[in-house]
Amino acid sequence: MCRFIETIRVENGQALYLDLHESRMNATRRQFWPELSPVSLAVELGKYPLENFKQRTRCRILYDMHVVSVEFGTYTPRRVSTLRCMEANELEYSFKYENRSDIDALYARRGRFDEVLIVRNGLLTDTTIANIALWNGVQWHTPAAPLQKGTHRERLLDNGVLVPRAISIREVSNYSKICLFNAMLDFGETIVGTNNIYL
Repeated sequence: MCRFIETIRVENGQALYLDLHESRMNATRRQFWPELSPVSLAVELGKYPLENFKQRTRCRILYDMHVVSVEFGTYTPRRVSTLRCMEANELEYSFKYENRSDIDALYARRGRFDEVLIVRNGLLTDTTIANIALWNGVQWHTPAAPLQKGTHRERLLDNGVLVPRAISIREVSNYSKICLFNAMLDFGETIVGTNNIYL
């Protein structure tokens, strides 16, 4: 049976953007088990003393038909200053599967670089840990077809911060910087010059 994960940021005693995580989790469950009733993350997390978590904390929910486990842990952002482009045309991660072995295998082959920039059919998608956006001096463009449509990406699109666009690997030089972001990582917290992207 497939199992999935949902990663939620908890800070100052609050689970952030719970509605977006709940929506994605229930959309996944409808896809695989359409007969099931929706899960309420507010109810699930209400079983835990969130008020004890003042610093940025990662809440990892593992689920299949039901919630399997809920774990809390300290979050330390991965330091990224160089990225290596790697092709993975067959890679599929439209759902947040617990099994990330193909992604982990890419990361293990990164060599001396800090992170992998995944390329599918000549187009940029994501890194192994985050959605991306690239700055052209006027706008932040984010890949129109990422591996994973993250909740943070969804918020930034809804707020007009990002513009979706198919970005070819050949177009990287048209941008000056790349930003990595996810549910745990603030937009603007990890920015790398595109001169540190290696093809």
